[in-house]
Amino acid sequence: MSTPDYGRVFAALRDGCPVEWQAYTSHAFVEGLRDGSLPQAAFQHYLIQDYVFLVHFSRAWSLGVIKAETREEMQVCAATVNALINHEMALHVKTCAALGIDEAALFAAREEVANLAYTRYVMDAGLQGDFLDLIAALAPCCFGYGEIGHRLAGAAAPDTPYAEWIATYAGADYQDVMSSVGEMFDAAVIRRLGPDFRASPRWEKLQARFTTATELEVGFWDMGLDGA
Repeated sequence: MSTPDYGRVFAALRDGCPVEWQAYTSHAFVEGLRDGSLPQAAFQHYLIQDYVFLVHFSRAWSLGVIKAETREEMQVCAATVNALINHEMALHVKTCAALGIDEAALFAAREEVANLAYTRYVMDAGLQGDFLDLIAALAPCCFGYGEIGHRLAGAAAPDTPYAEWIATYAGADYQDVMSSVGEMFDAAVIRRLGPDFRASPRWEKLQARFTTATELEVGFWDMGLDGA
């Protein structure tokens, strides 16, 4: 199955760390979602930590509104915050409620070290750097989940208990948001670095941001498995 098109910049960054990207998008946790073999305890542990992650991730995207230089950049960042808070987090609340975990318990959950490392890295990228630093650090999570959802939708076992999770990230709502983010990211990079952006002195730093965030995604899946 072909991968979804989220733009030139993302494709270049993904191609710049093929080993790390493969480790992330084909992690044992992901394959467990696909074939249904992931232990329920691991999924529950992941959901709780991912809810906490999304709180900080939403704040980081809000920082994008501050760092933006165009109205279009502000619009996409604001729309992404809305999608995260009102749609993606809602899935976690619904799923965890079925497991007997209410939203208050989710919000008060203790944040694990892998979660702290990832969320604070992203926030630091935005606070220390500019708009491109921030989006490069945010990109692996956004686009990676889109790729994973797209792939698993066509490959998942029909009886996997994680079909709703897969459908969320494979669905048109999430994919449309990612397409908008990809278009914005392309325009933002070209506006600042020019059409031959990989020749810019900035590119190596942006690649490092993206690669590190991808490695932290691998650590997040590891944390989920450890919860089993």
